[in-house]
Amino acid sequence: MDQTRVQVRPRRRSEIEILPLGGCGEIGMNLMLYGFQSRWLVVDCGMALRQDLPDTPLQIPDVSSLATLGIRPEAIVITHGHEDHLGALGWLWPRFGCPIYATPLAAGIARQKLVEQGLATDAIRVFKPGARFDAGPFSVQSINVAHSIPESVSLLLEVDRHRILHTGDWKIDPNPILGATTREQDFTRIAPVDLVVGDSTNAMVEEHSRSEGDVATTLERLIEGCKGRVVVSCFASNLARILAAGLAARRHRRRIALLGRAMEKMVRLGRELGYLADFPDTVPLSDIGYLPPDEILILATGSQGESRAALSRLAANQHSALEIEAGDCIIFSSRAIPGNERAVTRLQQAFTHRGAHVFSDETHPGLHASGHPGQDELLSLYRWVRPAHLLPVHGETLHQQAHCAIADSLGIKSTILPINGQWLRWNGKRMMTEEILTLSPVIISQRKRARKPSHRQNDTIIVLPVIHQIDKGQWQRVGRMLIDSQVDAFVDEETLGDWVDITLEGITARTSVELSHLLEELANHWLGEQLRQSSRVTIDIVDTTLQR
Repeated sequence: MDQTRVQVRPRRRSEIEILPLGGCGEIGMNLMLYGFQSRWLVVDCGMALRQDLPDTPLQIPDVSSLATLGIRPEAIVITHGHEDHLGALGWLWPRFGCPIYATPLAAGIARQKLVEQGLATDAIRVFKPGARFDAGPFSVQSINVAHSIPESVSLLLEVDRHRILHTGDWKIDPNPILGATTREQDFTRIAPVDLVVGDSTNAMVEEHSRSEGDVATTLERLIEGCKGRVVVSCFASNLARILAAGLAARRHRRRIALLGRAMEKMVRLGRELGYLADFPDTVPLSDIGYLPPDEILILATGSQGESRAALSRLAANQHSALEIEAGDCIIFSSRAIPGNERAVTRLQQAFTHRGAHVFSDETHPGLHASGHPGQDELLSLYRWVRPAHLLPVHGETLHQQAHCAIADSLGIKSTILPINGQWLRWNGKRMMTEEILTLSPVIISQRKRARKPSHRQNDTIIVLPVIHQIDKGQWQRVGRMLIDSQVDAFVDEETLGDWVDITLEGITARTSVELSHLLEELANHWLGEQLRQSSRVTIDIVDTTLQR
């Protein structure tokens, strides 16, 4: 008797929805949505600086259509702490109201963004690079990668047999100075993946990206030969570059001063997280006039020619604490972001006109290292993870096309060059366009932002993580505080921490809100006595009790 044959077909995978609202067809302002069965996850929430518009405003992604479409993200995951990946949180997170997952450094920067907008920070969930966690409908495996800021991660997103690698920003650097290296074994372990959503920024660059270790060596040699005052300008988020400049200054007997609020905040945060433990003590800008020019090094922000930045005011001789003189050395340890070239050139010419010596990566190769992979690095990654398909993001059209050509050389399919607003569906084998949303530029005036705190020149904001010991009815400080003070000579973290610990022992509060009010009143009185000046203190309590 013939036996009936039963053919079991493999179950079809449900579709993944992919919706970029920033970072596709452009560089910067990254925001990507991933959806599965009407549940959504946001990866990154960045902004862009519009040098082409008067007063250099900010631009953030247009998310206005999401509510109409019934899209309400359940989580935001931040890949690293750069402005083009988290700078829009202060404006966009209130629309979502969901948990924000970030590594400790990115979480510290994210807290600053929320606090600046008067928002609570208890939505932030901290994970260590390499950790696995659930976010929205996805299981997320974070993977350490090297970049121009520590604690950068790629993300493996898994759901219903789908395996998508979102690379974030990355490079292969054997000596990143700070942070992790990009390790082959971390990626071969997850191979093969169905889809890579990959960084295209340097897909047109043939050579391998330069190591941060090489930049440190170049800076050291250049600073050694400089006469007069030295100003080193770099991105404030590049803690490795800041540390390299600081150590070079110490070796050549130069005192360090910081120019720019962003630089001050990042150095403070870098110290709190232990990345700048070896960074020399700084001197106030108000004191540098008493030091010989050849004994000072200034770390400054504003290398992109931003008109409102401290470096531009310095070039125009409009800074109250410092005047550039003939023979001073201005080192640009950065490269112009596409679109900023003219502004950077004008800034450098202004310094040259004042008789300063200007050094840049274009004239003195080795002063900057890109944080993005060149062509051989992209080839290495794809040989490690063996993807079936590529979706090229983080770049303009030419970058995306070059990225696709690299993938094609390895037999990897890449059928779509995504643009912002292009709603895609991925079934595990094919990428299809559902529709293209109409997006409008959302512009944020920096002039308005600058006026907002002008009446609060002596404000201090303290972000204080605590845990509630229910058995004792007491609150206890955990981890390190985040201190953002506009007072020039604020108390050191250890002194403040000791006071907080002692004060918490005598406070009985039922809620974190009540604790915040009580602690603020006591802190205002205590700091007034310590500083001999009035300083309005705001304490943002982060209750970690339920997260432990």
